[in-house]
Amino acid sequence: MKNIVLESHDSLALLRLSNGVTNAIGPELVAELSTALDEVKDRCRGMVLAGGNKFFGIGLDLPVLLKLNRQEMADFWIRFEDVALNLYTLPIPTAAAIAGHANGAGAILALACDFRFIAAGRKLLSLNEVKIGLPVPYLADLMLRQVAGDRTALRLEYLSEFLSPEDAQTAGLVDAVCPEGDVEAQALSQLQKIADLPPFGFPLTKQHRVNAIRNQFLAAREEINQGFMDLWWAPPVQALLSEAAKKF
Repeated sequence: MKNIVLESHDSLALLRLSNGVTNAIGPELVAELSTALDEVKDRCRGMVLAGGNKFFGIGLDLPVLLKLNRQEMADFWIRFEDVALNLYTLPIPTAAAIAGHANGAGAILALACDFRFIAAGRKLLSLNEVKIGLPVPYLADLMLRQVAGDRTALRLEYLSEFLSPEDAQTAGLVDAVCPEGDVEAQALSQLQKIADLPPFGFPLTKQHRVNAIRNQFLAAREEINQGFMDLWWAPPVQALLSEAAKKF
């Protein structure tokens, strides 16, 4: 795999996004992430998802995705949602180790983890889709409301706010702000505490937490995705996306 690095830490796994500096999320990374998640869920007691020191994930790989036709983009979007849902419902504990900016789809992958640890300093976290003409994806909205509550989610989504590590912790989006260079170790330490417990009850306990959102998302997915695709291809939104793609 060229976009994913998989490290073993005793009974835990560390899965690192490794798509250049930005860790932009496109078809290849999504396919490799799907394969990696299938690999770790059956052989590991927990998994840390990490990125780079500048970007945990900048968001969707707009320069690549804007070259796709409507059917190709629709297929990609389903695969991205599938991998985010798979991460969210993985039957082992997960933690995001956020050493760099986590925006858009990058923030969605972090939200799909059970825990989030972020490095101190100028690291910004956002669901900034509205700023570029898109809706915040439905699954992301559901996960954000579960983690941070309705009023915080409303503010972050409607205003496309960028949060500092301290603001993200205050909002309930991250569990701890860590010294730079220590974020992965703290994420692994948290998961090791769970791995040290008997393993039998964890999968069902996690199902209790995630099943309602999983079922709610799947029930509405087809209709909502049609609206998402219609917006993606609207000329004014294409113009905004093309402008945003210049920053990659």
